[in-house]
Amino acid sequence: MSKVNSVDDDTIDAAADVEIDSCLYLDAPKSFFLFAGAGSGKTRSLTEALEKVLGRSREHLRLHHQMIAVITYTNAACDEISRRVQYDRLVKVSTIHSFIWSQIKGFHTDIKIWLEQNLREDIAKIEEKERKGRGGKASLNRQRSIQSKKERLADLPAIKRFTYNPNGDNVGRDSLNHAEVIALGANFLTDKPLMQRVLVNAFPIMLVDESQDTHGPFLEALLHVQATHKERFSLGLIGDTMQRIYGHGMAELGRNVPNDWATPTKTMNHRSPHRLVRLVNRIRQPVDGLAQQARSDKDEGIVRLFIAASDSSNPDKTEMTARFRMAVITGDNEWSSPDEDIKMLILEHHMAAHRLGFSDLFEPLYRVDRLKTGLLDGSLPGLRLFSEQVLPVVRARQRGDEFAIAAILRKRSDLLSKQSLIAAGIDQTSKLRKASAAVDAIAALWKDGNEPRFVDVLHVVAETELFPIPEALRPYANRAESELQQEISTLLDGVEIEGEEGPDQATAWESFLTSPFAQIESYRDYVQGLATFDTHQGVKGREFDQVMIIIDDTEARGFMFSYDKLFGAKDKTASDLKNEQENKETGIDRTRRLLYVTCSRAMKNLALVLYSPNPEKARTHVIREDWFAEDEIELL
Repeated sequence: MSKVNSVDDDTIDAAADVEIDSCLYLDAPKSFFLFAGAGSGKTRSLTEALEKVLGRSREHLRLHHQMIAVITYTNAACDEISRRVQYDRLVKVSTIHSFIWSQIKGFHTDIKIWLEQNLREDIAKIEEKERKGRGGKASLNRQRSIQSKKERLADLPAIKRFTYNPNGDNVGRDSLNHAEVIALGANFLTDKPLMQRVLVNAFPIMLVDESQDTHGPFLEALLHVQATHKERFSLGLIGDTMQRIYGHGMAELGRNVPNDWATPTKTMNHRSPHRLVRLVNRIRQPVDGLAQQARSDKDEGIVRLFIAASDSSNPDKTEMTARFRMAVITGDNEWSSPDEDIKMLILEHHMAAHRLGFSDLFEPLYRVDRLKTGLLDGSLPGLRLFSEQVLPVVRARQRGDEFAIAAILRKRSDLLSKQSLIAAGIDQTSKLRKASAAVDAIAALWKDGNEPRFVDVLHVVAETELFPIPEALRPYANRAESELQQEISTLLDGVEIEGEEGPDQATAWESFLTSPFAQIESYRDYVQGLATFDTHQGVKGREFDQVMIIIDDTEARGFMFSYDKLFGAKDKTASDLKNEQENKETGIDRTRRLLYVTCSRAMKNLALVLYSPNPEKARTHVIREDWFAEDEIELL
């Protein structure tokens, strides 16, 4: 390939970048929606736009105490953008939750008024359901939810300041949950002119990455602010409606862009080889007909679809067979080596939990909505006690690394904290002995090949005061074994009830504590991105050399997606056909978008393993759709 062609690939979308830059002049702001498909280099466009604005407007921003706001979807994306702009203090890069909290956290009186009204409305709605609804467990759920909300309402007068952690669990009476923060931000920006002026004065330019998945109510509020203050506020939305995979996104985004907005488009896919780009173009074609082109310096690439029966008794063997076949087809031994970095994508987190062996730990906590965020990003305090404190101590003791143990205890344990040692005065030796005895007691749980449960470890940590006990676990730290077992037995008998948002937290923690401590290590690796497996949704925005997508509707147990229908193995339902006629979104639409996202992650080669109730029917369908050629499909 010539150098000229390479330069052409790099500059083919230059016009889009020029158009974006033309919108970001502070004396003549204009808003825009950038369509940027998979692998199109939208982060590069975003950072180049920031560099140009800062180059000409830095002094103006400083003089007026202003910044440029960039909102993106994940903490990892925040870190990447911040790094690319060299952590410039005039650029505020944040996730949507942390940005909203930074804007509303000083308005405690307004938050209290809103929360009181919201709680009263929720209570009235649930009470109405209780009057009209069925009895039994559903009624008990509603009664518990009403009681919980009434208790929170009663606590409001005593709360002077509200708290919120964008990256963790929020369970205190003075804390707000994630949904409330989004709703508050949307409400304040829509109904409070002062909040609008504060936002526009502080951030004359706001760029929203992954805008198709930004929470709809908040995005609508930003559009309202832009329409009201367009003469001094530029709103840039960057994204791709085909990559909208979360239900809270704005479905119509991209179809209703205001007439006075710019609409630049990027058509180059810099990530994937030619065969993969043709595949994702075919998957996308029925939706909007938009197509990308691959770089001229990219290889052809290889795609394969392996189809197995849904009732396959040994999925591990099936998936390993597919990997061995890919090694032969591609000539790349990475596929056949379990130690190599082949990214395996599964549909739901619990599928990864099952394959990696931490289902017992994961399942009870995942069912509680208020625990999900902390569970999935590893920030849940009740789990961090075990993953970030106990586990490193146990592993260090097992390898005889007393220096590492001392470092962990000095950082994490009250026994050896600086304050504790100062308070001990000349008697610091007793603190050291107590800490050593505590580590011995923890290590003894593994004596003679025993495998302790989390509750066993928790009891020793509490008895020895080795580490502080997180609030969620304090009720169980000193609970008698017989008492806890009675509660678990009651739980398993189905007497425990669920709250409005799913099972109550007490039930979840009790069930979690009876699971094996050994599962914490694979869980930790998973949430830190070190495991082979990841979810279809979780890899949006990321890329990998080799990708295998695992597709199994039966194991996923979900209702949001239906690969069996998308791949033609199951017929559309009457509801599907009705929704299509009325131009309403269907599960098939959502599944198509998710398949587009996952297939476009690969930089070299791609394999799909489809578990289907009708393999032959699925095979015929994908050939007819021109997704795969006959020689690209294998029945396992």
